[in-house]
Amino acid sequence: MNIQNYLIVMTGQMFVNLPVKDLDRSTEFFTKLGFEFNPQLSDEKGSCIIVNKENFVMLLTESFFRIFTAKHICDSKNCTGVAVSISTESREKVDELVNKAIEAGGFEAAEPQDHEWMYGRSFEDPDGHIWAIFHMDESTVSEE
Repeated sequence: MNIQNYLIVMTGQMFVNLPVKDLDRSTEFFTKLGFEFNPQLSDEKGSCIIVNKENFVMLLTESFFRIFTAKHICDSKNCTGVAVSISTESREKVDELVNKAIEAGGFEAAEPQDHEWMYGRSFEDPDGHIWAIFHMDESTVSEE
């Protein structure tokens, strides 16, 4: 597998927007996981999680999220519309982050996946959104 074939290079930042039922509860949950927030992009309508300098997750109150869509907002505890995936620098970091999520009130979403070259686990946040955390050892992936 040539990993470069799967990469799309974009020059801008990425913001994933997720509706939440209780903004304070969700912000507290992700704070317990060790995430930091951008105060300039956070207020009573939303909290901006800093994933890294180019990627962010906006936790938006359902009422504010509704201004972006005319569609029904699904209950993420009963259906899935998106899974947010974040890579980490090690297998240990995968376990550390998912364990923190469980301790903070989240739930393990699936059995751990170990493919030798890639290891991952996932959790559900308090609103039922799925977060897949993984480590990929790119040194074992063929460049062909």
